[in-house]
Amino acid sequence: MKIRISNKKEQTEIENIHKSAFEKTDMNIRLETKDDYTQVEELTREAFWNLYFPGCNEHYLCHILRGHKDFISELDYVVELDGKIVASIMYTHSYLINNDEETVQTVSFGPLCVHPDYQRKGLGSALIEKTKSLVANMGVPAIIIYGDPHNYCKHGFKNGIDYQVSDMDGEYPLGLLVLELQPGFFGDKKWKIMQSDAYNIDQNEADEFDKRFQEKEKKFHHSQELFKMNIRAYLKHDS
Repeated sequence: MKIRISNKKEQTEIENIHKSAFEKTDMNIRLETKDDYTQVEELTREAFWNLYFPGCNEHYLCHILRGHKDFISELDYVVELDGKIVASIMYTHSYLINNDEETVQTVSFGPLCVHPDYQRKGLGSALIEKTKSLVANMGVPAIIIYGDPHNYCKHGFKNGIDYQVSDMDGEYPLGLLVLELQPGFFGDKKWKIMQSDAYNIDQNEADEFDKRFQEKEKKFHHSQELFKMNIRAYLKHDS
């Protein structure tokens, strides 16, 4: 038996088949309600478990975000398939500070997750595109996130260095990504991004919260090593 790896064209065709299959199902992109909270937390836990470190804390982040001052409820969307929530996205306010000490409000999303059984079928992309248009209509100049560039460049995100947007230490992490919604907004100024303090998770509190859920095995996965590399990677300006 000869095993062959599919080429890029074939992979695209396979993904299109998956997407067309979902178009025939009862897919509903809608706002999250209070009745969804537990289901979204369970979904998020399933999506992130052992991805970045043994276990995860993103489901706890969902739990505390909803009551945080920076949470944007009108951008809190889920994807429902045949009555089951299989994807979710949450947004918070974030802030750009330029070299003139001017502060501009932006938004950031996270967690964004898709249940493992439904990944690579366009559901995460559907949530991004849905909410991206809503953010643009709100007059927000940019969406700024931390994430894997492989997942977001196809949606128009670029590294912060391309817009002179750094973290608060003046560095340009590989995962600092910016989607400019108002062309030319960034101009020649230098900016620093300040995200919501909601993302400063107390791991002990997250571990205690996790006890409410069915026990799952914490273990090593190769994605954890890749994550450690990514968060230690920084970009430099061309010399």
